[in-house]
Amino acid sequence: MDSITEVLQAVKGYCREKTVEAVYNVYLKDLSVVSFENSKTVTLETRSEFIEKIVHDRYLPLLEEGFKAVLGFPVEVRLSVPAPEPEADTLQFELPPGGAYSFTFENFIHGPSNQFAFAAAKAVADNPSGAYNPLFIYGPSGLGKTHLLNAIKIQIQQNHPDYKIVYVDCESFTNETITAIRTATTELFRQKYREADVLLIDDIQFIAGKEATQDEFFHTFNTLHNAGKQIVLACDRPAKEIKSLEERLRTRFEWGLTADIQPPDLETRVAIVRRKAELLHLELPDAVADYIAEHLKQNIRQLEGAVKKINAYYMLENISPSIGVASHAIKDVLNDTQPIPVTVEKIINEVSRTYGVLPADIRGKKRNANVSAARQMAMYIIREVTGMSMEKIGAEFGRDHSTVVYSLSAMEKSIEKDRHLRETVEDITNNVKI
Repeated sequence: MDSITEVLQAVKGYCREKTVEAVYNVYLKDLSVVSFENSKTVTLETRSEFIEKIVHDRYLPLLEEGFKAVLGFPVEVRLSVPAPEPEADTLQFELPPGGAYSFTFENFIHGPSNQFAFAAAKAVADNPSGAYNPLFIYGPSGLGKTHLLNAIKIQIQQNHPDYKIVYVDCESFTNETITAIRTATTELFRQKYREADVLLIDDIQFIAGKEATQDEFFHTFNTLHNAGKQIVLACDRPAKEIKSLEERLRTRFEWGLTADIQPPDLETRVAIVRRKAELLHLELPDAVADYIAEHLKQNIRQLEGAVKKINAYYMLENISPSIGVASHAIKDVLNDTQPIPVTVEKIINEVSRTYGVLPADIRGKKRNANVSAARQMAMYIIREVTGMSMEKIGAEFGRDHSTVVYSLSAMEKSIEKDRHLRETVEDITNNVKI
């Protein structure tokens, strides 16, 4: 990448993967750069005031997420409408060639902790449906599962350009299932997934407790597997530890090959740091690479984030890599990559997907059985995870203290008697903490 304009193109590519084609073409495709100030704020120009309002209200967080993914550090995105004389001389931010990270097998650093998963993924990419089907890769967040899924997709696309490849995260699959049921478009939904030559699903743990989604995926799995189509799944835990996963799915997940990924050892971490620096065309002294690898031990994203941060210091402020700079970068990365706080909104959204109801209904006044059950579940998990007072929980749902007390008491009694409900609580709790 040679300029912030090319950075924007990479960001657009990121956003395109996260939205439907129509949204991208109408609202995001024609965005252009006005300025990039102090490495903190980028101003983008939209075609009209109407487009500016839509992008601001709906897609600003996605754009900021995209810039952070490409640059390695957060920036504030501001929007403007066409100006008569745009200031072209503000576009001075430079990135070296190769600044974007490519999720290929060549760029995946493998060692003892991930060698088996890497070899299995490579075998599947080399011979779809002829090696391991399904391939189930599991391990904690940030260790390379998504990288391997992308690498499989890229290699199969190169070797079999005629293949229909569907790659989606489980949260999106669940949302599409719910939408298809509500809008009576299940046939279109099924055509998308059941006519695939290769299906890759990330974060399959989010299927836990969602009965309609599990049922739909069960039939999708059977259709594809019986037709000899390749299925690859990634998860943050072994299938047996997804408590509310139906047994018929658990057994199918274990039909093929299960491969785990563990945190990398020191040598592998050093290799990851050096490879990332090489991709950024950053000359990183061995002592600095060793320092980063010795201090960041659990998460590959943190290793990459530290190198991106050091690269940003060099490009933007002409500060050469050193142990001192690395120390500061590590501190920043650790602060930037702490788990996202579990919010009430996050819990309600996950419960809504599990029960197949709208978040607004959970917060609202509807009293039908499914909505009431979802509301009680949400209140219970909010109390358990956040420790909020009953008064504050009541305020979130527009209800008084006594209603919350009753709901929590009812949930506690039900959990004692109902194993499935207890497992659903555990799975939702695990999912919202990711």
